Amino acid sequence: QVQLVESGGGLVQPGGSLRLSCATSGHILDYYGIAWFRQAPGKEREGVCAISNNDGSAYYADSVKGRFTISTDNTKNTMYLQMNSLKREDTGVYFCAVTSYPWAPHLPIETIPPFEFESWGQGTQVTVSS
Repeated sequence: QVQLVESGGGLVQPGGSLRLSCATSGHILDYYGIAWFRQAPGKEREGVCAISNNDGSAYYADSVKGRFTISTDNTKNTMYLQMNSLKREDTGVYFCAVTSYPWAPHLPIETIPPFEFESWGQGTQVTVSS
């Protein structure tokens, strides 16, 4: 069973930066899709960004384009989410997720169904507040 362990969340002021990490127990190149989701209080889980290993393309929700960057370190089997220019509305629990099945986005990233990814991290809290 794939295990994903996240780290890097915390409290940051508006305009600040954070980098989330997600270490995977398997080889990250074995996953067809890797993604970050987030869930704000009282809201549904939504996609933030993803990489389809079909062609290595990265996809972002409109709300984070130009501010967030998804990346991987294949030697460490770790995925990252660099978050810059953070806003209060970025507050939430952030989850990493992977799928071992062929995957490419067929909807805007913010609306991709979580069930398309079968392995999940435990979540890490990100709070943007002054």
